[in-house]
Amino acid sequence: MSDRVVGVVMNGVTGRMGYRQHLVRSVLAINEQGGVTLSDGSRVSLRPVLVGRDLRRVGDVADRHGIADYTTDLDDALADPDNTIYFDAQVTQARVAATLKAIELGRHVYTEKPTAETVADAVRLAEAAAEAGVKNGVVQDKLYLQGLLKLKRLIDGGFFGRILSVRGEFGYWVFEGDWQPAQRPSWNYRVEDGGGIVLDMFPHWAYVLENLFGRVESVYAHVSTHIPERWDERGQVYKATADDAAYGVFEIEGGVVAQINSSWTVRVNRDELVEFQVDGTHGSAVAGLRNCRIQHRGSTPRPIWNPDVPVTESFRDQWQEVPDNTEFENGFKFQWEMFIRHVLEDAPFPHTFAAGARGVQLAELALRSHAEGRRLPVEEL
Repeated sequence: MSDRVVGVVMNGVTGRMGYRQHLVRSVLAINEQGGVTLSDGSRVSLRPVLVGRDLRRVGDVADRHGIADYTTDLDDALADPDNTIYFDAQVTQARVAATLKAIELGRHVYTEKPTAETVADAVRLAEAAAEAGVKNGVVQDKLYLQGLLKLKRLIDGGFFGRILSVRGEFGYWVFEGDWQPAQRPSWNYRVEDGGGIVLDMFPHWAYVLENLFGRVESVYAHVSTHIPERWDERGQVYKATADDAAYGVFEIEGGVVAQINSSWTVRVNRDELVEFQVDGTHGSAVAGLRNCRIQHRGSTPRPIWNPDVPVTESFRDQWQEVPDNTEFENGFKFQWEMFIRHVLEDAPFPHTFAAGARGVQLAELALRSHAEGRRLPVEEL
């Protein structure tokens, strides 16, 4: 049994990410394990208070999981002094205003990324949280994927020698919605509703590159809307005004060059939905969601280009799988536990609103890079 209960206002849990990853697989999973263990051995459980725009939908989620507290009144939920943490997984357009309300009431704040649609608003949130003295954090789940944790282990162990380059491939085919339902909500494809793959994914690439390889110093991006017409949840055709693919080149301190393709209009011919290949002077690795494969320079084959001779061996078979060597937590749940410890005992938590603002900055610069057709420096915020 836990020694303490903390109220957590959760806004946006009827959405896919808010419901599955944050409510079910994080907050409720934490309670099922008996709470978060603090450094003194005590345990803290979480009392979710669900907030949504549609009382029926949010009530259905509450009933499904036996949650007593749910409402459409965010102000009322935030006014309760026992609700010390506010979490936001709404559409990005609604995030800034709601999070500022929570900050003004002295609530500690944790949000999905991106923290805002613009750098100005992202910095505004970071400054407001700092001035109010509240703990703040943004979800940076990719850092806690099994594959990237293995990759980080290789980097820390000096496996690569000098890292030269990073190649990232992310994406899958999202159905247009006419002959098969789309796997993503229609607002993702309307720029006027805060949609677009750059704003969705470049904040991810910002913290992945920053935490694994170093500060991003410049960005060049080409952005496309490959499919200009889609069908929404009601079967109505609409104009897709937001980008559905982006092709980025990032220069990182120390001379590392990263190339990352992000697309909702690509059919998958790789082992996982996201993969990063890292090449260094002493070895290379390919890391995905769960797996990581390596090839050391001592076992690197000697390919010779000859289009007149058929390939007789599998290049994939020349790579070695990195073992788990540990048990890996769900990345979302692990970061929730980190944030709870940060709030309650000031444990370290590097994924602050300032880090979130750097992610929004990279997305904004990428869109500007495309519009201006040139490489842009990434200045210190």
